[in-house]
Amino acid sequence: MIDIFIDDKKISARENQTILQVAKENGIKIPHLCFHPALKPSGSCKLCGVEVASSTGKQVVMLSCIIKVKENLKIKTDSGLVKINREKAFNKLLQMAPDSSRIRNLAAEFNIAITPPPNGCIRCRLCIRVCSEIVKAKALKMVKTESGSRVVPNPGCCIGCGTCANLCPTNIIKVVDQDSVRTISIKEEIIGQLPLERCEGCTKMYATVNFLKHVGESTLTHPDTKEHHKLCSSCIKLMSNRATTERERIKK
Repeated sequence: MIDIFIDDKKISARENQTILQVAKENGIKIPHLCFHPALKPSGSCKLCGVEVASSTGKQVVMLSCIIKVKENLKIKTDSGLVKINREKAFNKLLQMAPDSSRIRNLAAEFNIAITPPPNGCIRCRLCIRVCSEIVKAKALKMVKTESGSRVVPNPGCCIGCGTCANLCPTNIIKVVDQDSVRTISIKEEIIGQLPLERCEGCTKMYATVNFLKHVGESTLTHPDTKEHHKLCSSCIKLMSNRATTERERIKK
């Protein structure tokens, strides 16, 4: 047996053991993903780096799954140098697997700052502008967070028109009609969930109650003597074509 020091704690280890093996046997946590006891260590993930003294005496970060212990070896598992290298390793892995919850959860366990997961939004603000300037619902806004600016909903303001989804250049905003409810979302974040109205012509669900109410309120000052019907665009077009045909028949 030989003696080593991990985070100033004296520990007995067997010859030819790696630092990671000794740490695991003694309940000392070091992050790792590519290590398996049945296989020869490869050091691929680069997460298990620890600080040790090099042959020249300089403190460096080396992979604990590969480096074998030696008498009086002093090891630091949570130094500033280790954290810098760990952060680089985590973020490099996330470039290849940006939505990996396992990598993100492991980084959180070791208090490592990582880049936010990409959600497809390019921060062009088209959705915010059309909702505010044209639709005038003001259901979206841009906020600054620790991980950067992002589009978020203004709770209770979405009318379910879907204009933001139609204009989104990366198609990250989705509109899903299911069970008489329209859900509009930016990836996993819901902008609005609203009940749908049924068309009086074809009976299909075609627009949200809030949207139709918004249109009605927005056109109150418009001179209007027509009888109102709840019709989808297809039925309105069909009725318009019929009216045109009837007018032409009368003219003849």
